[in-house]
Amino acid sequence: MDFPDEYHRILWWLLMATRGGNTRVKIIEYIHKEPGNINQISLDLGANYRTVEHHIKVLLDNGIIRREGQGYGSIYFLSDYYQKNYEIIIKMIGSKK
Repeated sequence: MDFPDEYHRILWWLLMATRGGNTRVKIIEYIHKEPGNINQISLDLGANYRTVEHHIKVLLDNGIIRREGQGYGSIYFLSDYYQKNYEIIIKMIGSKK
């Protein structure tokens, strides 16, 4: 797969090439539809809170998502780049299936 820029390479690595990719895909899809806090996301996805917390940190550290607020009540959103270019994520997820 040819990647046009660093954003694509990072996204591919996080979603396609690593063990937690499926969970990160679910979190990204959730946040795209409805930004939320870790507790909301974990409950709605039926995932362990600590697992979601770990993947949120990975996505934050790599600029895929952003946080508003502090502490427990922080709300997570897709970063501006990925919100505007969500079709990149859709294409990548589609190639995995």
